[in-house]
Amino acid sequence: MIIQLVFVLAAIIVGARLGGIGLGVMGGVGVAILCFIFGLQPTAPPIDVMLMIAAVISAASCMQAAGGLDLMVRMAERILRKHPSHVTILSPIVTYLFTFLAGTGHVAYSVLPVIAEVARDSKIRPERPLGIAVIASQQAITASPISAATAALLGLLAGFNVTLFDILVITIPATFIGCMAGAICSMKVGKELEDDSIYLKRLQEGLVAKPLPKLDLSESLFKGQEKALWSVIIFLLTTLLIVMFGSFPEMRPRFMVGENEVVMDMPTLIEMLMLAAAAIILLITRTDGIKATRGSVFSAGMQAVIAIFGIAWMGDTFINGNITELTANIKDLVTQMPWLFGLALFLMSILLYSQAATVRAIMPLGIALGLNPYLLIALFPAVNGYFFIPNYPTVVAAMNFDSTGTTRIGKYVLNHSFMMPGLVATVVSLVIGVVIAQVFY
Repeated sequence: MIIQLVFVLAAIIVGARLGGIGLGVMGGVGVAILCFIFGLQPTAPPIDVMLMIAAVISAASCMQAAGGLDLMVRMAERILRKHPSHVTILSPIVTYLFTFLAGTGHVAYSVLPVIAEVARDSKIRPERPLGIAVIASQQAITASPISAATAALLGLLAGFNVTLFDILVITIPATFIGCMAGAICSMKVGKELEDDSIYLKRLQEGLVAKPLPKLDLSESLFKGQEKALWSVIIFLLTTLLIVMFGSFPEMRPRFMVGENEVVMDMPTLIEMLMLAAAAIILLITRTDGIKATRGSVFSAGMQAVIAIFGIAWMGDTFINGNITELTANIKDLVTQMPWLFGLALFLMSILLYSQAATVRAIMPLGIALGLNPYLLIALFPAVNGYFFIPNYPTVVAAMNFDSTGTTRIGKYVLNHSFMMPGLVATVVSLVIGVVIAQVFY
């Protein structure tokens, strides 16, 4: 089993280094090794999770192609520019809401340069809002009803009568409070901008970016943006429908199969509604479907589908083939100290760079160990450990957008601008989540 685990971890590490679809295809290599060399029976690929992600990404990509995401960015910019002195508190709220509504943290790219400039214009160290804004954009993935990670968790816990509402009632307040705690702790990080030697040096050398064109706050935001507005409305209404059907199973369609009445499952419902939303957006806004496939949301989403395909398949095959040994060796330890499972989620997410892939690779082990499903939901935000090693795309983007040089990697690599807000947000989210789970469940 230990030798198999070494091959599994090697596939994950190599896949993460390859980037893009590398994680998924290396998962396929791992499955092949487990089957052909160690004789393990392959489990079924996570088809439902992959199809749910593909459907959600289709709708989000159509919204982006219709201008919906650009409209949301302009709305965020107006809010930030109206209240520049509060940029450290407002920025994580903005990026949190972006991810919550779109289901992917990659939508934060568009607003990061705005955050950097508003902070610089207000003489606020850009590291402060940028660091926690990036963290919030990922924490919200575990609170979004349409994210790949939430879909994966919902699918795994379906057998425990856990609804989407049960997940959201724990993760939304937990992650939001965690992000706000990180924002408060970020308000006094580092020297003031005008006292920072690196900024002063870059300013003297002319390396600080020129200001972006000023936004006319008196101009109507929605003038000439009817198509973009319709795409946002359609997407949000579909998301609301998913939350409603997920929270109240009695509202879902029912069918007679033989003599038994069967309720439509959530994966099928999400796939159906999101594909329909994508089609309606294209028809109403008269957007070219090809354009939707060329956006950043589609690219990032399809990479997630491939990653989950390979990694989840490999993880399921390994766990299913060694379930007796795994439960015998660590069940008592994890039962006595459940926080260790949260630590395992955090460490694995550092390697996988994907919340959804981490859920599909590790959560089945927690279920096999007999951990309370509501405790697993409370530990769900632990999958946001991607920031620990500062090479995640949104982390790199934030550093590049900050021309003042305050958002940076420290001398010892791990002492970077995202470590403190990331740890604070994650720990507070887990504590709040556990408290909510114990009080209400």
